[in-house]
Amino acid sequence: MPAAQPHPARFPRTTRLALPPRLWIACFWVVACVVAALSPAPARADAITVSFAEIRAEEDGYYLNAEFQLALNPTLEEALQKGVPLYFVLELELARPRWYWFDEKVVSASTQYRISYNALTRQYRVSSGLLTQTLNSLEEVERLLSRVTSRLVARRDQLARGATYEAAVRLRLDVNQLPKPFQVNALTSRDWTLQSDWYRWSYAP
Repeated sequence: MPAAQPHPARFPRTTRLALPPRLWIACFWVVACVVAALSPAPARADAITVSFAEIRAEEDGYYLNAEFQLALNPTLEEALQKGVPLYFVLELELARPRWYWFDEKVVSASTQYRISYNALTRQYRVSSGLLTQTLNSLEEVERLLSRVTSRLVARRDQLARGATYEAAVRLRLDVNQLPKPFQVNALTSRDWTLQSDWYRWSYAP
């Protein structure tokens, strides 16, 4: 009678983790959201850029000329049409470098523009100080904000002849002037952070 052959060792089969299809989909979206959050944000296409800026001397003072490129995104356009005014601020600084201490800030000026929309007349109003203009389209508003012509920045006696000054200018949306709910949105949405970088150059009267 032949001897009984030993049975080969049996190893337990690997158990595969079976997840419901809905759970797989949920895991996929969680991973996708994490990857998107860690990925670098793309450059903003609708940011304000400074095309040109200069200071021109006249008999009674020094004047700023500047050109910007800007376009209001759909979020800001919708806010205007719903009755929310937008405030833009043009800022200019003139500083005199000093090797022995901090730069001397000679001029720090700002101009505010208030933009509103009238749903009855379908027109836009742009106010700056005592000046108010009525415009028929958002494109006209953008052109008005984009061009700064002969804006007084300093008197003749404020700048010294022969000295060199560092000039800087920028244009930005002032979110602090928005209603409180929109200020909260501005903290989480880039659609409300419309501004240019400081544009700097040297100027010698």
